[in-house]
Amino acid sequence: MDDPFADIRPYRNEEVAAVLARLLDDREFLDTVASFRLGRVGTLLPALVRPLVRYALAREVRGVADVGSMQSIIKHYMDRMIEDTTGGFSVSGLEHLDAVSPYLYMSNHRDIAMDPAFINYALHGAGYETVRIAIGDNLLTKPWVSDLMRLNKSFIVKRSVSGPRELLAASKNLANYIQHSLQREHVPVWIAQREGRAKDGIDRTEPVVIKMLSMSRDKKTQEFDSHIAGLGIVPVAISYELDPCDALKANELYQLASEGAYTKGAQEDVASIGRGISGDKGRVHVSFGTPLGAGLTTAEMVAAEIDRQVITEYCLHPTNIYAYEMLNPGAPALPDTLTAEPGDCTREEFERRINTMPEPHRPYALAIYANAVVSKLALRADMSAPC
Repeated sequence: MDDPFADIRPYRNEEVAAVLARLLDDREFLDTVASFRLGRVGTLLPALVRPLVRYALAREVRGVADVGSMQSIIKHYMDRMIEDTTGGFSVSGLEHLDAVSPYLYMSNHRDIAMDPAFINYALHGAGYETVRIAIGDNLLTKPWVSDLMRLNKSFIVKRSVSGPRELLAASKNLANYIQHSLQREHVPVWIAQREGRAKDGIDRTEPVVIKMLSMSRDKKTQEFDSHIAGLGIVPVAISYELDPCDALKANELYQLASEGAYTKGAQEDVASIGRGISGDKGRVHVSFGTPLGAGLTTAEMVAAEIDRQVITEYCLHPTNIYAYEMLNPGAPALPDTLTAEPGDCTREEFERRINTMPEPHRPYALAIYANAVVSKLALRADMSAPC
């Protein structure tokens, strides 16, 4: 029987052994691991260390024959990463969700790899099933990268297809796969609220993402709002006290503002992934909202409700307040109800961090943090406005 999702879906249990064997024979993958683990030694002497890296990896994955076992190994690395690069990890809102329901988790998007990783870590820790992760094919620049991601329950979003007809077909197949995962295989899914990260710190859902999801609807038998409700969309807000990529994002935003364009380096996304994983994140919080119900009859209405929940549930850190006050000296004091959880980064440390960046970049770096406060203030104003 043909598998219409074979080229985009995650690997199945019976495929894991063959994929691991392929990775262990991939020289570029082994050299990348050697460089990551051994630094300059791995980079300068790849032929010498490659057999040692292969042996170590083979021992680590010995006995791994399914996706669950692979994710157990990944959890070990997540435990160590959280210990080494965060000031603590916390979760809220899961108590309002059914542990066995296959939700479509839709979150704000700040970090390429860590957003879904932290959401999965939160779900796993509470005994919920981990999600299948949507990842753009623009990040899968090498076959081994694709193999590695699909071993970790990632599925591919085809962004590089050319031509409107091909894009339409790829979008519909993606929508069908997401619905198939949720309603046929009963496996939850994670997708970002927008294509690409919110590099300016403004978390907004792109209605085009909702329109893509609606492409799996049978228009003859199902209304738009009931279809959306049937997908079980749960908005999720993830917040980082510190953004390891803030300087990179500020540079890009400055170049866009001053030059009108920004040319991304060939391996820039890979570098961002590495910095996001290894960089200091301070405290990290994941907040789960409540499933969207019926009555949302347009993509714009769905996007607005996701935005409302994400902004409401977003956990402010002191760095958000520091940045807002630094950008708005002399502004009225923030409402007492708009408070931040205790953090690890003092104001003096935060100011030093910003001041290490080129001066023209600093307002953009501050906005990355401050815009979470701006969004909350704007939402409060909208809710208090007369109808």
